Amino acid sequence: MSPLSAARAALRVYAVGAAVILAQLLRRCRGGFLEPVFPPQPDRVAIVTGGTDGIGYSTAKHLARLGMHVIIVEFLYCDLASMTSIRQFVQKFKMKKILLHVLINNAGVMMVPQRKTRDGFEEHFGLNYLGHFLLTNLLVDTLKESGSPGHSARVVTVSSATHYVAELNMDDLQSSACYSPHAAYAQSKLALVLFTYHLQRLLAAEGSHVTANVVDPGVVNTDLYKHVFWATRLAKKLLGWLLFKTPDEGAWTSIYAAVTPELEGVGGRYLYNEKETKSLHVTYNQKLQQQLWSKSCEMTGVLDVTL
Repeated sequence: MSPLSAARAALRVYAVGAAVILAQLLRRCRGGFLEPVFPPQPDRVAIVTGGTDGIGYSTAKHLARLGMHVIIVEFLYCDLASMTSIRQFVQKFKMKKILLHVLINNAGVMMVPQRKTRDGFEEHFGLNYLGHFLLTNLLVDTLKESGSPGHSARVVTVSSATHYVAELNMDDLQSSACYSPHAAYAQSKLALVLFTYHLQRLLAAEGSHVTANVVDPGVVNTDLYKHVFWATRLAKKLLGWLLFKTPDEGAWTSIYAAVTPELEGVGGRYLYNEKETKSLHVTYNQKLQQQLWSKSCEMTGVLDVTL
């Protein structure tokens, strides 16, 4: 990616962010974001990655209030930037001999400087995407064992509106040619949408009682904005209470996808503000989904059962 292309990527990301903020402001002026009513979830188990802060903490807190047994990734230690740590976490979890009804892939980094995970992957792609790809694949057998007719287990993956302006470069998934934190972040969020749709097709083909959906939380007032443009940080500091969603408001779509009866047995959906909407047109390209899945299997050491 040339410097000019990197600049264009930054402009696209900030433009889509501004559009979302404007929509949120208009909704705030028209009555705001009302908390949905969710049904109780006794005797169900959930894993939430990044559950100690921001949207993840709010998600875990609300699921626990609904009666779920919530395992927060970090309390039961798991470094999503390390394939070894992910495998160790899954091993420890499975030793507990408990079911798993909901997996919420929430953790992530945003627009960080160019750096690599312990396994040598670009951090956005490695942590935001590959870490959750591996975690989901290692837990999918437990999810299948836990789901039942009328009570499916659910995989909920948190993406972003930035996926609408992203490009997936299959020849340079590590963004090594010319690094742009904006393009790398957006690409990781696009990859999560493609991953979710292909996962749902695989689960449906097997007839398993597990569904996979992807959610967009909106622009949320969290600690992820350390590396964004200074004007964005200033706007967040001064007007975040008005323009940005609170972490609780940002979590509601994840919780909705995890527990609402309306989505029982329904997967392969992109959800925003607790409603289904269309994702970027390229995300429905099944050939691209397959290519990314196969490449991800190769990178993480997962057996590609779709070949």
